[in-house]
Amino acid sequence: MKAKYKWLILCALLSANGCSSLGVKPWERETLAREDMLMEADALDLAFDEHIYFSKEASSGGQGFAGGGCGCN
Repeated sequence: MKAKYKWLILCALLSANGCSSLGVKPWERETLAREDMLMEADALDLAFDEHIYFSKEASSGGQGFAGGGCGCN
């Protein structure tokens, strides 16, 4: 019975330790701040995507909504 509790405590400590390294370290921020690390790094691809969404939604700014512009989802 005591071995079972020791095993559970060990598992709990190991799983709690797994969350200790979350976040961005100061020396990693330079790499993540580069222009090629942006979500939309290519302006031409972004322009094509916006044109597709504009045509599909029949209005501008429709990137975040579902549906096809006809009122159906």
